[in-house]
Amino acid sequence: MSSIVLLGSTGSIGVNTLIVAKRYNLTIEALVAGRSIDLLNKQIVEFKPKYVAIANESDRAKVNHPHVFCGDSGIVELLEHTSSHTVVNALVGYTGLAPTLKAIELGRKVALANKESLVVAGEFIDMSKIVPIDSEHFGLWYLMNERPFSKLYVTASGGAFRDWELKDMQTATFSQALKHPNWSMGNKITIDSATMTNKLFELLEAKWLFNTSNIDAVIEKKSIIHALAEFKDGSTTAHFAGVDMKLPISFALRGKVEEEILPPVDLLKIGSIEFLPITAERYPIWEIKEHILKNPHLGVVVNAANEEAIKKFEKDKCDFFGMGKMVLDAYKKFEDVKAKNIAEIIEIDKEVRNYVQ
Repeated sequence: MSSIVLLGSTGSIGVNTLIVAKRYNLTIEALVAGRSIDLLNKQIVEFKPKYVAIANESDRAKVNHPHVFCGDSGIVELLEHTSSHTVVNALVGYTGLAPTLKAIELGRKVALANKESLVVAGEFIDMSKIVPIDSEHFGLWYLMNERPFSKLYVTASGGAFRDWELKDMQTATFSQALKHPNWSMGNKITIDSATMTNKLFELLEAKWLFNTSNIDAVIEKKSIIHALAEFKDGSTTAHFAGVDMKLPISFALRGKVEEEILPPVDLLKIGSIEFLPITAERYPIWEIKEHILKNPHLGVVVNAANEEAIKKFEKDKCDFFGMGKMVLDAYKKFEDVKAKNIAEIIEIDKEVRNYVQ
């Protein structure tokens, strides 16, 4: 029976991964969580992992398990103790990079939901070891099917403020930015959705995964079309599916799926579908879209600046558009940096964070 290591077990991707693992009788060799210790303890009872890791040493005593690793270094150490062929990386943020690199170094397949790994260090990651768990990239992969394409598209919901007046967005609060119109996700990804940074990251991921810079994004408010592929013959196909991560997760864990995971899309219920442009006045980060697709090594700058800007917005130290200003300012300041290896990526990440702070 095959086993997996699950990083980020208490987030929405992690919870869905456990549902899929149960469906297919996969053993869970290790669970890694952040601060949701109560949920982790329930998962330990149900899935009986050999090893567990958590974010903070101070929570160790609350975890009902004999083998608990702590902190970022603890996750890497846990990976060295495991033998599962597949590592699911659903950690949020820059924290997810080191485990991705470690898993690849150990010869594992990485089912990747951690966007930042590819955004920050795509150049230094062996794509043959990566299977994306993301409805957009899964949709692209599903559509392409080895046919020659000319352009790829992902769709965006538009985030919490897509229908707001621009002047009202100036005074939008952190809690308002967390009210996603279509679904419930963690704080960081919901803020990134409101600023469209999430979509910029997905374009960068697609650039590395599919080896092309001919990628764009459009808003599709119903979030029923996740991706479109435009082929060299002039035709375009779209991937329709319900908003449910169990489909990409099932493919990532099993390679193929032959039974119904989601109820089929009801076309009459959907009615009309509309595509809208993403504009830089509402989403300032979009200003750098073309430039960063040509200079994807600058993903490390955008990611570090963005993570620090979100912290400031959460603490009321800047307004909603202030986040974009900080990121664009850092992007301009560091536009000449280019890492030659992972050690330099780590250095650049620190420098950018210090600059933004």
